[in-house]
Amino acid sequence: MKPVCVLGNGQLGRMLRQAGEPLGIAVYPIGLDAEPEAVPYQHAVITAEIERWPDTALTQVLAHHTGFVNRDIFPLLADRLTQKQLLDELNLATSPWQPLSAETEWPDIFKRLGSLAIVKRRVGGYDGRGQWRIRPNEQHDLPPDAYGECIVEQGINFDGEVSLIGARNKNGECVFYPLTHNLHENGILRTSVAFPNSGSPLQQRSESMLAAILHELNYVGVMAMECFVVGDRLLINELAPRVHNSGHWTQNGASVSQFELHLRAILDLPMPQPEVPTPSVMINLIGTAVNAQWLSLPLVHLHWYDKEVREGRKVGHINLTHPDANRLKASLDQIKPMLDEVYWSGIEWAIEKLA
Repeated sequence: MKPVCVLGNGQLGRMLRQAGEPLGIAVYPIGLDAEPEAVPYQHAVITAEIERWPDTALTQVLAHHTGFVNRDIFPLLADRLTQKQLLDELNLATSPWQPLSAETEWPDIFKRLGSLAIVKRRVGGYDGRGQWRIRPNEQHDLPPDAYGECIVEQGINFDGEVSLIGARNKNGECVFYPLTHNLHENGILRTSVAFPNSGSPLQQRSESMLAAILHELNYVGVMAMECFVVGDRLLINELAPRVHNSGHWTQNGASVSQFELHLRAILDLPMPQPEVPTPSVMINLIGTAVNAQWLSLPLVHLHWYDKEVREGRKVGHINLTHPDANRLKASLDQIKPMLDEVYWSGIEWAIEKLA
């Protein structure tokens, strides 16, 4: 079986490596500044854990590697302008938007998009960074370099946030996980809840939307589609051409995790529909030191990234899964006092979702 080189050596690359080990797949997460001669890329399949990367000796070599899966798709989706243009071309619903070119456009922007505008950098912003919520007379708070480098969207009063994780192989076969319900605070994913697939109209609609994107791009591997739920409608917020934070629950809540599914897709291995037998909850650990007390709870699956703990940094996650939602809720109640108060609202939201 061919080895896999992952461009990027953060937690997603680490978890891809862990998923490959039981299957005998050698996965090498590689830093962007690695020397090319130190990387076994020649006969490998190349994938990435990030959408964009700097110009280095390694990335220059890999840019011409025929085994770099989705190589030309990454820059298209890493830029919010071209990503939005793709969604418009496919006639897929997203929040009304336009490029932000000059400060003189603001009167027309507020007239067209309403009194709350969300400004996002075209490239580079994530976890709430590079984004601004702008109301009339607040546009002067934007940095001058935002113009020409951002898009602006209508602020959406949504009922909920969901994401769909799906995968496509080179033959065009697609499989999807059940929709994940997500809670973000300050632009950072805090908690996710997933249930066994109900075949709901929202599930069917989301699968149709993501399948259209995967087929249009001739994409191979796992992709995440984040959406706002507005009544019975879905508005696509963002696409991520990789394994995704909101799919981490699949490590313990699905028969095949998103990380294994991505490897299967890019290596052209069998890709059956993953079974999801029970509800699952994922808690993102952000800027929090590891606590061995968490392991006293039998439903806790701790995934620690072994990174230096810093404020705002994702350092791990906790998965909990059980067929009895009441057992899950009880476990969440138990872990709540073991975590800082900043986690409590996300845990209470998850308990409410499970109810």
